[in-house]
Parts: sequence; C-alpha cells; structure tokens
Amino acid sequence: MILADYFRSKRDATWDFALQCGVTHGVIRLPEDNDFDLTNASHWKTVYKNFTDFGITPVVIEPMPNSVHDHIKAGDPMRDESIEKVIKMFSIMRSLGIDTICFNWMAHIGWLRTSSDYPERGGARVTEFNMSDFTPADGKITAQELWNNYEYFIRAVIPEAEKYGIKLALHPDDPPVPRLGDVERIMISKANIERAVYDIVDSECLGITMCQANYFIMGEDLKDVIEKFAKKIFLIHFRNTTGEPNHFRETFHDNGDIDMARLMQVYQKNGVDVPIRVDHVPTMAGEKSTQAGYDALGRLFAIGYLKGILDATKGRSK
Repeated sequence: MILADYFRSKRDATWDFALQCGVTHGVIRLPEDNDFDLTNASHWKTVYKNFTDFGITPVVIEPMPNSVHDHIKAGDPMRDESIEKVIKMFSIMRSLGIDTICFNWMAHIGWLRTSSDYPERGGARVTEFNMSDFTPADGKITAQELWNNYEYFIRAVIPEAEKYGIKLALHPDDPPVPRLGDVERIMISKANIERAVYDIVDSECLGITMCQANYFIMGEDLKDVIEKFAKKIFLIHFRNTTGEPNHFRETFHDNGDIDMARLMQVYQKNGVDVPIRVDHVPTMAGEKSTQAGYDALGRLFAIGYLKGILDATKGRSK
C-alpha cells in the first residue's frame, strides 16, 4: 500500500502532522479560485512544487474540481466545455506523474451530514447523518438523468484517459440513499457501482475509490466488494462508521463496526496495492474545527492506527 493523506492546496497543520507521521504521498485538492487555471500546466507545476518542496509527492487528485464537475454531473449547458477542461487535465497530470483522479456522481448535493458534533469516545466530536434532520434544498434531478449524464461523461473521457494512462476512481454516494428531497442518487449499491464501472464502459482506466465505510453503510459485505472490484480499486478511504443509510455516524477508526485489521488482510489477499488515506476523523479536545471530519489532531491517531495495521498485516507503506 502507498500510505497517503488528504491535503488542501494551502499549507496548514495537517501538512506538518502528516509528514511528522511518516506520510510522504499526497491525495491533493487543487486550488479553487480564479487565479488557478485547470488547463494551465504552469499553474499545476507551482502547486506540485509546493508539495514536493515540503516532502510530499502528489499521487491522486481529489475531488475532480467542482468548477467543472458540478456542470458535468448536472448535464447543464456548460457540460461540454467542462468535459474539455477535464480532458486537458490528463496530459498535465501525466507530465507530473499523477495518475489518478477521484470523482463522484452526486449532483446538486454532495457529501452531506446533518450534524458535526455527535459525541464520540471521551467527548470527541464526529459527524452524523440523520434523515429525520435533513432539510431539502434547491436542486432536482432524476436517477435516469444521472445515468444518462454519467454515460455521456464516461464515453467522452475514457478514450482520452486511456491515451494518457489516467485512472478515474468513482466514489460512492455519501450518504448512500436513493434520494434527498428532489435530488435522486444512483451510486448507492454494489450493483449500481458494477453497472457504472463494468457495464457502460469496461476500461482499465475506470474503477473505484474504495470508501469502505460507505459500502458498509449500504449494507454490502465488504469482503465481497473487495473481491469483486479488486482490480478496479484505485484508491482506499480508510474509514470506520456505525449505523445504516438513513442514520449513521463516523467513529474513531478503532471504534466502529468494521474490523479494520481483518479488512486490511482482505485487501492484501486480493492484491490491492494502491494509495490509502485515512478519512473522516474526529475533532479532538481543545480543537476548533475548521472542516468537520478533516481536522488536524484526529488525523494523528488515525494515521498511527493505519500504519500499525499496515505493519501488522505486512502491507507496509511504500
């Protein structure tokens, strides 16, 4: 496994903590301002150099920038222009040695929680989703429209991704529920993910982000999921949880319903050797949250726990 962490484009404490924990590879978020041009190689090189000068080698882009991705998922009038920008990203990524991009198919409403202060062990705070607390927002799209938009996108970009050796890693919907108000969702089951990465276009460049807690909340057997998608797992989100689709919460990585060490053995047995990063950590005592689930101190425990499991299962980080 390649031990990585998630990094925003501007340096913060998570950069220092990760490096101090022995992380040398990055799943990076690109700048999201008007000064950064997705199609300008020199802009990318500046971002890349900021990381490598610090000691972190970027290996994955996450997420696909919302400035283009939102239009593509919704299938709005800016879709084609946005797809062209995504395609232009591929040659730049290849030139920098970044070969994977994590994307999702959640239109209008992305990653969603209804609370960020659910009490966990020792008074730490974690995020929670409770459908009974959800308030519908603007946006409307049907499952059929989502499938149509997905197929349009995949058929357009996969030939170019294959040309440059860029892997697209599909993240499941989070929460994995069939609808949020008037916004329907489709990447909510193993069967639908199979349809998305096997049936529409079956390419070595199209696979998944194995967000293991998401699949667990769906009610899927994680061993079956890993065995089915082993060759298509391009990135792992190492995360634990408890609950069911309409009501669940994050946990400390050692305090949820997933047997994390056993799961790592399943990855190893199936030859999954990809970047892996911790995800959705608690907010710890004395910490002022800047982005629930992605605060700095909780990553210390999570990264150490992940490193211990990697060593114990002979999946030593590279």
